[in-house]
Amino acid sequence: MAPKDNFSTQASLYKKFRPTYPDALYQHLRSLVSTPALAWDCGTGNGQVAVELAKLFTHVHATDISEKQLAQAPPSDRITYHLLPAERTTFTDNSFDLITVGQAVHWFDFDTFFAEVARVAKPDAVIAIWGYGLLSISPEVDPLILDFYTQTVGPYWDFERSYIDGAYTTIPFPFEEAPAFTGAITTHWSLSELEGYLNSWSSVQAYIRQKEENPVVLLMQKMKEVWPEEKQKEVCFPIFSRIGRVKKGSLL
Repeated sequence: MAPKDNFSTQASLYKKFRPTYPDALYQHLRSLVSTPALAWDCGTGNGQVAVELAKLFTHVHATDISEKQLAQAPPSDRITYHLLPAERTTFTDNSFDLITVGQAVHWFDFDTFFAEVARVAKPDAVIAIWGYGLLSISPEVDPLILDFYTQTVGPYWDFERSYIDGAYTTIPFPFEEAPAFTGAITTHWSLSELEGYLNSWSSVQAYIRQKEENPVVLLMQKMKEVWPEEKQKEVCFPIFSRIGRVKKGSLL
């Protein structure tokens, strides 16, 4: 089965409006790695995670299946970008000290990917997969977003979105569990920034393709009744993660 590419169409929106992870996440990952030499960021998209890892590791290899997403990634002497699926890479055995997947592992073929992780990871390397759940803003705004998420575009989410809703607890994770990171992404957005973020959803793009109209437009009309356009509001995304150590020889 070919890997799904749900984000090339809206690659520029994805880069502009997707939330960024807190520094505490990267510091937590660094604390688990004894030698910060080589990291692999899988499903790197526009390189958001790779850029932060490059501040902590000697070099980062970053892979994605979307050429348009990779075109949005900033160049760096400490990052090498590859147009490759995470399940089948050209990396040599026993290469990486840290392997990361931010908000992407649910799109992968789990068995094939985790076998590839076991192959390219150094003994006792760290594998970290994480994501973020539905945003929360205020008692007035949240019900509108929840209804939009579950009802308006609910039927247009791929099945894999259910792994996000389950905070990755239903993903088979064949590694020795290490301390997970829990926290939140906190930022401040105007209504137009929220609109841009919602337009980056794969379900919204699927809705547009099928119905030839944008469901975000109607939602924004409702939002204006509870959110003055010029006002910024605090936006919070809960982060969930699973972190493990790769024991060479076999998967759990």
